[in-house]
Amino acid sequence: MPTVTEVEALKAKYAEAGQEHLFTFYNELSPEEQTSLFNQLSKLDIERVNRIFKKATSPEIAPGTDKQNLEPLPDEVFDSILDADKSKIKEWNDLGLNLISQNKVAVLLMAGGQGTRLGSSDPKGCYDIRLPSHKSLFQLQAERIQRLQNIAQDDKTKQVIIPWYIMTSGPTRPATEAFFKKNNYFGLKEENVIFFEQGTLPALTNDGKVFLETKSKLAIAPDGNGGIYAALRNEKILDSLKTRDISYVHAYCVDNCLVRVADPVFIGYCVSKNADCGAKVVRKASPEEPVGVIALRNSKFNVVEYSEIDSSVAAQKKPNGQLSFGAGNIANHFYTVDFLNRVESFENELEYHIAKKKIKHTDISSGEYISPSKPNEVDRKEEFSPLKNAPGTGADDPDTSRRDIINQHVRFVENAGGKIVPGDGESVDNLNFEISPLVSYAGENLEVLNGKTIKTPAVIDTLADLNKF
Repeated sequence: MPTVTEVEALKAKYAEAGQEHLFTFYNELSPEEQTSLFNQLSKLDIERVNRIFKKATSPEIAPGTDKQNLEPLPDEVFDSILDADKSKIKEWNDLGLNLISQNKVAVLLMAGGQGTRLGSSDPKGCYDIRLPSHKSLFQLQAERIQRLQNIAQDDKTKQVIIPWYIMTSGPTRPATEAFFKKNNYFGLKEENVIFFEQGTLPALTNDGKVFLETKSKLAIAPDGNGGIYAALRNEKILDSLKTRDISYVHAYCVDNCLVRVADPVFIGYCVSKNADCGAKVVRKASPEEPVGVIALRNSKFNVVEYSEIDSSVAAQKKPNGQLSFGAGNIANHFYTVDFLNRVESFENELEYHIAKKKIKHTDISSGEYISPSKPNEVDRKEEFSPLKNAPGTGADDPDTSRRDIINQHVRFVENAGGKIVPGDGESVDNLNFEISPLVSYAGENLEVLNGKTIKTPAVIDTLADLNKF
């Protein structure tokens, strides 16, 4: 139990920081609760929290950014799979596969989110989007890793391993690890699936006051995707990458059901450009589409939020008719390990963005527990398919994720020269069809279906299944 002197000193520190309200209920608490709250507040760097809030709410560039401060991505750092020559794409793919075959590539999954808005208390990666196979997001991604390892293995004598680093949050880690263990790591070796936790920050009111979840507990939330850099260092992941002699890392978010894990084309492209880091983007569908874009701001690469771009700037077009500011950010990144090791030297310069959430908290004036219900976020879907919302929502939900995977697999068959026809009770818009990632990572390995017709429902789960049609 802290002494009276220690408590008064801590109160003075928080009063100076404008956060003295956190002691509002201190005298009502039991000795155990007082000790718990004291320990939480002692460990929290409240001056850092205030600095982060001030920087996040007082950006250098206000909404309505002047176009002189905002520039499109230079052509020399930007290429498009949609426009690139097939020989160039093959060159990038071959380079990426070669690096994977040398065990130089690792995958970093940002999986700290819970499926709360999906109506599930489980980690989002455990969610079943109701594919015919009922595979979870975690399983789909694990099987893509397995398939890619097999492709890269080819005739190599050394076993190809793509280590999978999974960043959880405090609330999701136990359930995530238990899910993997229960499912035997989906065919991957346990030692090549490494779990670690992202950091946390206290939740703040709109005027920067720290929330109390209960009278004796701070309201804490994961520190966002940007917290990955500190977590890699604090959780000794950088040391692990060094031990494994990894040179390149592909990072992505768990909720994109179409993600190409350790995409050799993306990796090969970035390495061919000698890039320290890279971002995979999708084209914005329209100037009004509410998605952040990657652009130059004050001559520095930046993710510029939709609200920070003046409508006239957002509508600017290139000579080819495409949007000048059309590189939609999907949180899909490439890093060299050297770059990740250097981040600490400029980490204090990184910007924090405000994420408005429903925070369960204790009202300071009444002492009542408040559980807000106001909705707060709309996400996007274009060439990737994020899982954000509850079933039946109609956008970025399990139904659209299921549809997008099935439609992709139908295209795989059609590109191989095959044909999918709806079975009894099904339609083109409502098919039950699926190809396991163990069979095909990106549409390859399906040549045997040339000239074949597949009637749904059908699931191609193994190579042997290809010969059933």
